[in-house]
Amino acid sequence: MTSPAPNRTLRLVIADDQTAVRDGLAIMLDLLPDIAVVGAAANGLEALDLVEQQRPDVALIDLHMPVLDGIETTRRLTADRPEVAVVILTTFADDASIIAALRAGARGYLTKDASRSDIARALHAAASGQSILDQNVQAALLRASEVQAEAPAPSPPRPLPDGLTAREAEVLDLVAQGLTNPQIAHALFISAHTVKTHINRIFAKTGSTNRSEAINYAREHLRSD
Repeated sequence: MTSPAPNRTLRLVIADDQTAVRDGLAIMLDLLPDIAVVGAAANGLEALDLVEQQRPDVALIDLHMPVLDGIETTRRLTADRPEVAVVILTTFADDASIIAALRAGARGYLTKDASRSDIARALHAAASGQSILDQNVQAALLRASEVQAEAPAPSPPRPLPDGLTAREAEVLDLVAQGLTNPQIAHALFISAHTVKTHINRIFAKTGSTNRSEAINYAREHLRSD
């Protein structure tokens, strides 16, 4: 991946579903001499289209948007346009949102109380391959790592029946806990479509025709006594 030359203007696409925030960011950042806002989108699908049209260096993405949210937008950009760096700018700094965004490929994560200079610095850092996390985000990740370190070591995995993969067993266990498809997607940082695909495969492998039968199967084959 080639990074923008130090003296070249950074091309930026912004995605935020709130018109006032989106327009404010566009005006504020476009005033900087080394940043050019080349497009502003109201949702993730619009952002993907703008990236294809404008080929920016960086995309500044909100997390919670209609049609296509920031996590899935980031995941698709990372897969299809890895040369475009993604920086998340959101009001949410909870552990799950941060980890999901970073796993999806975001290089920066800022909250919306960040200053213009902080945002500009994060955009340039992301374009050059570096990562920038604001202090609130770093603190949240530190708390998450401390909790994980204190957690007891998991038990050795049990052999999985009927050709179930580890991911399918994980999805099936969450189904047995009563989670809906969107809740499972959020818990595993995957899309709802992917959850549905896993559940269809689980039904085929376990001979289940509905969630109740799948839950009974999970209780008989996956749950320890």
